[in-house]
Amino acid sequence: QVHLLESGGGLAQAGGSLRLSCAASGRTVARSVLGWFRQAPGKEHEFVAAITWSHGGTDYADAVKDRFTISRDTFMNTMYLQMNSLKPEDTAVYFCAVRDPPYRISPKEKDEYEYWGQGTQVIVSS
Repeated sequence: QVHLLESGGGLAQAGGSLRLSCAASGRTVARSVLGWFRQAPGKEHEFVAAITWSHGGTDYADAVKDRFTISRDTFMNTMYLQMNSLKPEDTAVYFCAVRDPPYRISPKEKDEYEYWGQGTQVIVSS
């Protein structure tokens, strides 16, 4: 069982920056893929970014590519999402999630992830 706790959400101005954190506990995630999803009001979960814990390989949704950066601190078992050049359409509840092996090379679907945090709200004003 992996427990995930997101933090760092809040209010930001368009063009501003925000850093989200996801702390993993309960067991190792060394063999897992960790990802960020977001859910805007009235919409389904949308893939944002993912990182393979073992080697740090990353993947991004086109909507956030070149603006967001996913990273991890293996000693702290914490994943980060650095969000720059924020837009109002980035407003959503952001969730971190874990996909245990076996997994395909780039899991991007909600149903491919087994464990989820509670989410943290991000609101971007114009």
